[in-house]
Amino acid sequence: MTGHSRQARSQGIRAAIYARFSSENQRDASIEDQVRVCRALALREGWEVAETFTDYAVSGASTLRPGYQALLGAMRAGTIQVVISESLDRLSRDQEHVAGLFKQASFAGVRIVTQSEGEVSELHIGLKGTMGALYLKDLADKTRRGLEGRVRQGRSGGGVSYGYRIVRGPIDRNGEFERGLREIDPTQAEVVRRIFRDYAAGVSAIRIAHRLNKEGIASPRGGAWAPSAIVGNRHKGTGILNNRLYVGELVWNQRRWIKDPATGRRVARDNEAGAVVTQEVPELRIVDQSDWDRVRARQAAMDKAEGASSPGEANPFWAKQRPKFLFSGLMRCGLCGGGYSKSSATHFSCSVARNQGETGCTNRLTIRQDKLEGTVIGALRERLMDPDVFAVFVEAFTEEWNRLQGERSAVLAQQQGELARVERQLEKLVDALAEGAPVSTVKDRMVALEARREELKAAMAESKAPAPRLHPNLAQVYRRKVAELADALAREDGAEVREQLRGLVEAVRLIPEEGTLRVEVRGALAAVLALGNEAQNAKNPSVMAGVLVSQIKMDAGTGFEPVTFRL
Repeated sequence: MTGHSRQARSQGIRAAIYARFSSENQRDASIEDQVRVCRALALREGWEVAETFTDYAVSGASTLRPGYQALLGAMRAGTIQVVISESLDRLSRDQEHVAGLFKQASFAGVRIVTQSEGEVSELHIGLKGTMGALYLKDLADKTRRGLEGRVRQGRSGGGVSYGYRIVRGPIDRNGEFERGLREIDPTQAEVVRRIFRDYAAGVSAIRIAHRLNKEGIASPRGGAWAPSAIVGNRHKGTGILNNRLYVGELVWNQRRWIKDPATGRRVARDNEAGAVVTQEVPELRIVDQSDWDRVRARQAAMDKAEGASSPGEANPFWAKQRPKFLFSGLMRCGLCGGGYSKSSATHFSCSVARNQGETGCTNRLTIRQDKLEGTVIGALRERLMDPDVFAVFVEAFTEEWNRLQGERSAVLAQQQGELARVERQLEKLVDALAEGAPVSTVKDRMVALEARREELKAAMAESKAPAPRLHPNLAQVYRRKVAELADALAREDGAEVREQLRGLVEAVRLIPEEGTLRVEVRGALAAVLALGNEAQNAKNPSVMAGVLVSQIKMDAGTGFEPVTFRL
């Protein structure tokens, strides 16, 4: 086929170009080269390049790429007929993702054409997908091997810990600066020593963080200090107090990261002890051994007091319990947006204000757990149990429900009656044939009746049997259930009920105003409380029906309006 005839056949075909380079190849020119090659291919085929999608420095093992997702959107929208890429592994290196992309393209009627493979088929999907997966595994193995070699030479295998700074090393045989060299940062090192001394002397991590913040000393991430950055998790080696590099021990490969196929997020898993590499680097020691040992002793004493039962379990009781309180984890400070957490046996307070001091938040107001829960549970009981309101509601609801069910019953009865008539008419026609009536006389009528019989049977099969009609005493039943709900929420053993109610709450905002807290409940529970509140102000069926309709029509995109309490 000549080039002219090929272009005539391809006229009007809209193509999209996709280009990507991964983080191990930080070169913008790579994108330009890929696009240039793809445009040349489109020109040869006579295709119109409608769109170009790119992803810079993003791994091909993930589908969470802006350009890639935009390409999928164009495919689904039907705005393109061809996808052009330099090679299949530019689109994805994950075998499952490659197969998924090919399925979506086939469904949308979109062809995938690459400079390397030509038009992609099922054969390419199996072969190239496997090769891409093997490439990723080989790359990971080589990277891990290189990092291990660097660590065994006393070089860093990762980021820069607080207290150190990067040193640009000499140029190696590949023409690049040697990586992994670190040296002590004197200013930050003194902060590290101070943290160890204070904690070993019995100062809490919260107080240490407050002092550092008041003095304007930046945290490892440049912002305010939080206690978690200091104490971390000693069994995982996180936090200032648990970094063994401060005593001249470089530890590498304690954990590995595995991608969860369901969410696409990476999850940390502890490696076996034999895979962990420890290298002595005495030149990087910052903390005296005596301070290190005193901190370890205090941590062990605190673990014992908290009931830890194994070296890998710092606080098993709290880790295994469901939220003990109704709104645990849902309360937010209305001033800074931080969480409200337990600060005493009975009170909650702003975590940011407690951990970072006034530099983080000035809201020092606390709230009693029992008062907050009692107010909300009391509102449920009060607003949802008004007998006059819900007697009217249940009466109107029951009447409408029974009317609809009656209509459904009438339709079903009508269909059953017609089916019986059709069956009788067919029997009569069969008898007429048996008595010698001409076939031509009854044939068309029999065909029509048989067709109608099948239609009626299909319609009746799809129809659901009418639900039982509601009892007129539903109002009393409802009020009893609301009372039981309120009682169950208030009981100590009502954890399961509280967990169900938590699912109706999006957030509880605690807003300081004039020395007191204004509480905003957001989520579906707010709609329930608002419904009860509005219904109490509407003592006639028509107004109440309007309340119900307005609640049902609430725009889900903007969420439920909050309900406010003053404590």
